[in-house]
Amino acid sequence: MARLYLVPTPIGNMEDITLRALRILKEVSLILAEDTRTTGNLLKHYEIQNRLQAYHIHNEHKVVENIIERLARGEEMALVSDAGTPSVSDPGFLLVRECVKNGIPVETLPGATAFVPALVNSGFPSDRFFFEGFLPHKKGRQTRLKALAKLEHTLIIYASPHRLVKTLEQLIEFLGAERPVAVSRELTKIHEETIRGTLTEVHDFYKDKTVKGEIVIVVGQVGDL
Repeated sequence: MARLYLVPTPIGNMEDITLRALRILKEVSLILAEDTRTTGNLLKHYEIQNRLQAYHIHNEHKVVENIIERLARGEEMALVSDAGTPSVSDPGFLLVRECVKNGIPVETLPGATAFVPALVNSGFPSDRFFFEGFLPHKKGRQTRLKALAKLEHTLIIYASPHRLVKTLEQLIEFLGAERPVAVSRELTKIHEETIRGTLTEVHDFYKDKTVKGEIVIVVGQVGDL
């Protein structure tokens, strides 16, 4: 029966995958992978043999029509990103939208994603939060920061290592130096860490350091610390 499964994969620790996810990765006719080498390593780790096809931001508009046609003929496929849940700051939205338009069932599995553990681990209120994901690199960046400054929610922002210090500097400029922040890095991995303090304190901690790994910035409101 035609169906697209969105399957979360570990963000670091290989044990963070569900039994259901492993079963589906074995049973589908094709796995659409952001990077076939990364997914290939995951499949090898769990002794799963299945067909892989690249599906990423650079080719999704070219291949989506063919994928929809195959799904419509009755194939079952799984979509995975390199880490975490597909479509959360990763490819997936376009394919899901086309499946919905064409009446193809989509089933999304619960599982690993970086922002949820970072949010819960921050100690800031998690009943209301705003997930920004990655800020624009250039055009529109200041507009987004000004909009975030008006929100009273806990804020969640993704950042690459080489942009962390600059991002913290801009958050100080637009949100205020005393806003509390928790920066989580390398979640679920051996060198996992969370650094907490005001934006100024955490900026000063990182400003002269070489930073590696995936980063989640969680910003609270003054008084949350």
